[in-house]
Amino acid sequence: MTGHHPPAQDATPLPGTRFVDVRGTRIRVRESGDPDGEPVLLLHGIGRSLEDWDPQHPHLIRYRVVAADLAGFGYSGRPAGPATLAGLADTAVATLDAVGVTGPAHLMGNSLGGAVALLASVRHPDRAASLLLADPAGFGPEVTPALRVLGVPVLGRWLLGRFDERAARNTERSVFVDPALVTEERVARALEIGRRPEHAETFAEIATELGTVRGVRPGWRRALLTAAARAPKPTLVVWGERDLILPVGQLRTATRELPHVRTHVFGRVGHMPQIEAPERFAELAATHLDGATTQLRRRTSISSDTRAGTV
Repeated sequence: MTGHHPPAQDATPLPGTRFVDVRGTRIRVRESGDPDGEPVLLLHGIGRSLEDWDPQHPHLIRYRVVAADLAGFGYSGRPAGPATLAGLADTAVATLDAVGVTGPAHLMGNSLGGAVALLASVRHPDRAASLLLADPAGFGPEVTPALRVLGVPVLGRWLLGRFDERAARNTERSVFVDPALVTEERVARALEIGRRPEHAETFAEIATELGTVRGVRPGWRRALLTAAARAPKPTLVVWGERDLILPVGQLRTATRELPHVRTHVFGRVGHMPQIEAPERFAELAATHLDGATTQLRRRTSISSDTRAGTV
């Protein structure tokens, strides 16, 4: 099923957007759904923003949904010091604290956000109830040449400083199969965000940490997957069949390195299935979240019984 994000929704920003203070950094969040529901944290990809999750908010009304601009990306502020994957993961968890979510949350991440979510589950295992990773970074060395170049020190910063409307439009075209999704609003937002100094600096530092001109660095990927395999969470990994950013073949790594994961491939879909196939994505997400919630409650019940000496 390959539904499309309706243009009317794309043109009307969803309510619930605000800034919260996260350890002295202004982080932009968008909250929706049931305030008493299971919390869900939505994380976007490199150079993107929380708007990439707009189509999923209407489908997640049973949950307490928090979409966040990663630190230094979107319209969020940038913490002091160099941007790192670990810093993004820690700030994402601290963002939950800032909005009053102090227990486990379901973590959903697209692209870089998938790697951030997976690392957050490793660094803060008690804060991750489950994982839903959409075309996540970290499962293979291949990545679009455009991102390889941006990982080259000095050259990457120079190119990011020359980000213009043509580059913004080409970026949007690269993530979707359906050209109708390359709306003027998306291009304008990409251009506005791309011209923010915080964005360029953060983008360059993360791209350099995670990759080289030859592709994604193996060291951090292997360490992350090894750690995730040792502390498994209910995990669903989905991929767009026609992803031009991170090829769908990397899904094989997910099943090999993390035997506990479930997987799904969206036909005729690119790098953002949550936008390009919103209804089918939401159906899979709901099934995954419900199953993970049942597992979490069962573990909590067994743990309580054990402490009480009844098991």
